[in-house]
Amino acid sequence: MLGVVAGVALAAAAVALGWFLLREPPVPAPDPAAENLAAALGSGELAGVPMTTETSVVPEEQYEAVFAGLVESADEFEVSLAETTPVTEADDGTASFTATYAWSWPFTEDEVWEYTTDVEFTYPGADGREPGEWQAAWTPAILAPELESGERLAVERVAPRRADIVGAGGKTIVTERDVLTVGVDKSRVDADRWSATAETLADLLDFGDEARADLVARTESSGDKAFVQAIVIRVSDPDYDRQALEETPGVLLIPGTRALAPTAEFARPVLGTTGEATAEIIEESDGRVEAGDVVGVSGLQAAYDEQLGGTPGIRVTAAKADGDDEPRELWAKEAKDGETVELTLDVAMQQHAERVLAEAGEDSPSAVVAVDSTTGGVLAAASGEGSQGYNTAMLGQYPPGSTFKIASALGMLRNGLTPDSTVSCPERIVVGKEFDNVDGYPAGALGEVPFRTAFAHSCNTAMVGQHELVSQQDLHDAAASLGLGLEASRLGAAGYLGEVPAADISEADHAASFIGQARVLASPLAMATVAASAAGGSTVSPMLVVTDETEGAEAPSGTLRENEAATLRELMGGVVEEGSARDALAGVSGVVGAKTGSAEGNDGKTNVWMVAIKGDIGVAVFVEDGDLGSTTAGPIMRDFLAGN
Repeated sequence: MLGVVAGVALAAAAVALGWFLLREPPVPAPDPAAENLAAALGSGELAGVPMTTETSVVPEEQYEAVFAGLVESADEFEVSLAETTPVTEADDGTASFTATYAWSWPFTEDEVWEYTTDVEFTYPGADGREPGEWQAAWTPAILAPELESGERLAVERVAPRRADIVGAGGKTIVTERDVLTVGVDKSRVDADRWSATAETLADLLDFGDEARADLVARTESSGDKAFVQAIVIRVSDPDYDRQALEETPGVLLIPGTRALAPTAEFARPVLGTTGEATAEIIEESDGRVEAGDVVGVSGLQAAYDEQLGGTPGIRVTAAKADGDDEPRELWAKEAKDGETVELTLDVAMQQHAERVLAEAGEDSPSAVVAVDSTTGGVLAAASGEGSQGYNTAMLGQYPPGSTFKIASALGMLRNGLTPDSTVSCPERIVVGKEFDNVDGYPAGALGEVPFRTAFAHSCNTAMVGQHELVSQQDLHDAAASLGLGLEASRLGAAGYLGEVPAADISEADHAASFIGQARVLASPLAMATVAASAAGGSTVSPMLVVTDETEGAEAPSGTLRENEAATLRELMGGVVEEGSARDALAGVSGVVGAKTGSAEGNDGKTNVWMVAIKGDIGVAVFVEDGDLGSTTAGPIMRDFLAGN
């Protein structure tokens, strides 16, 4: 019996072993195959993935053709396995499941095209005793929703409209204006005439030597059929002979539009310019700007480029390479047009200021700035031709000379002086060094005189003589009460409001501070702010760009009181009635007061100034290299005030 049992057991074990060895291998797990395809779709390396195809298409080649346009336009895209369905097994040993893949194409940080596609996987069964492999059913729709055979994906960038810059009262300053891009079209002239054409064009455009050489060099080095841009001009610009340009062989004028001010000169140092985006601008834009885009490259155009330029839109389409049908839109992100930038500039006043400076014809940097005392709005900020494009009006840093005596006078008033207090005005005084009055100072205003007389005629020695009465901290605080030396927190643009040291200063420099020299610095904007503060009776913080931040900014920390401002206006009135501005401003109506000034500037130049109050407006005129405030800045101030 024991032998029989053992024999039966051995026979059963043999049968079981045979069955195990001869059975078909189990269906492989689906997830590794699905994950493998996800990695391949992300890399484009599809050759190692088992696939079935209905045509002779090569998946890798189709993948590359479909995605060529997207890969160039997007940052690194991602493909991930989102989910899989349960495996379905058939009686014949085959099986199937569906995998869903999530695609993400980041065109910019905020513009991401996301979608899913489904892929059918089939298991053909075992190959003898070897397990089979899962095979992905390749179709174009794996790559994008409903993509058809032969279709290619393309990315179109939808350009937004650049917004306007407007001035006071909503008057348009910068808007899209008709322009002509002028240059050499090398395809329109024989090769031996390329350089000569560039030379002729430079003559017609009145280029200087450097610009001429640059145009010729770029023409010679560019491709045989290149268009070499020389300049962009307004269609209505009378400074160029359009007929001569059009009739010159090889010169091409391409019509278009560009965001421009009314004239090429209008507030250009303030507004800045637009131009083709540089590599640096493109890199810093986080995808907002691409090569060929026109963007702000300086001034407010650059500072507010994102607001003005808006955000481009993206459109992804599918179309057959050899088809005539309209491309089929798969996804789109609408462009966001730019938003208007509002300035306080009064267009007519700015144009008048620029005209006055141009007629004055000063060769050195010059400026006219006007500030509204009631709002702080900068109504005009004009820099003369001698500034050579620099924003002297708002960024110049110069000793303000005797115009600073408005602040010095405030310090004296706060320490007990009145307009009728007697002060000494000698011909010269020594405080650390010798100080004199300007040449031509009236002898009748020397000696023991009322403070109002010394101020009206701008007696340097009388002001310096108060150096023991008024500390440097007092001077600093008085200047701050008039807006000088504060941060330009409400300006909304680059600007300099001056500097007045509060301590750590020598006796000589302290004395020189009373007449706006030594380490005291100001800009024309700062001195117009001083005049506006005196006009309005409270500390003015200038504003150029109107934003929620500038409108809602806290009042400046100055402590100017109306009664102090009234006394300053009284003293400045004496300058017009009997003092250094009498001749320059005689007969100009509405002038409340003024103050002249000159200072030893850099390179031995005499910086000359005049500030004035007319109604609610504070004005500053500055010329870097002049004679006296009354004789050089005075006529400019007269012409400006007479026209406003």
